[in-house]
Amino acid sequence: MPAQSLQTEAFVLLKRPAGDAFQSFNVFSAEHGSLLVLQRVAKKAATASTPLDLFDEVSLLLDSSNQGRTWFVKEARITLRRPELGRSYDTLRMASALATLVARNQVDEESRPAVAELLRTAFAAFATGARPDVVYFKSLFRFARDEGYPLKQQWFPTLPPVDRTDVAALLNRPLADQTAEPAAVTRLQRRLEEYLRGHTEILVE
Repeated sequence: MPAQSLQTEAFVLLKRPAGDAFQSFNVFSAEHGSLLVLQRVAKKAATASTPLDLFDEVSLLLDSSNQGRTWFVKEARITLRRPELGRSYDTLRMASALATLVARNQVDEESRPAVAELLRTAFAAFATGARPDVVYFKSLFRFARDEGYPLKQQWFPTLPPVDRTDVAALLNRPLADQTAEPAAVTRLQRRLEEYLRGHTEILVE
């Protein structure tokens, strides 16, 4: 069968150890969802294409010879790089958790534009370095909500009143106004993850 070609804008979510010839990535496209992408490892700097990195927004020209199971990078252009996400361990950990969440879950076609906007908004918030724990909690809630799960109707009412107050503040206040203790955010995140494991098809770590 003839090779397929694909032009797309995408976010780099996962980066695997490089082999002798190729570096593999998982990327997310608003048009096409998750894609497994292979980029040739250049032996000479003069022939190197732009290497992809975690959290990049990229414009890709891809080819596939196996009906889209894997794609090879023909051309790559970085439209936005976010080195700030690697300068703090907590930020890197939370940004990686969000990237892994999106990479692990099959996103329906109608939800893909919302997930792409979520990634763009969340990565920009992570880049500020402010409260990565809160950014992740907001992102996890929004991801599940946008996938159609009735969190406000089913999960939220199961919380004690003080937790409902804290969740409302986490979701509605800007990062600069967040006052929740990190331990409280972690506890609420775990409660949300427990609900998602038990009542949804979302795969969480």
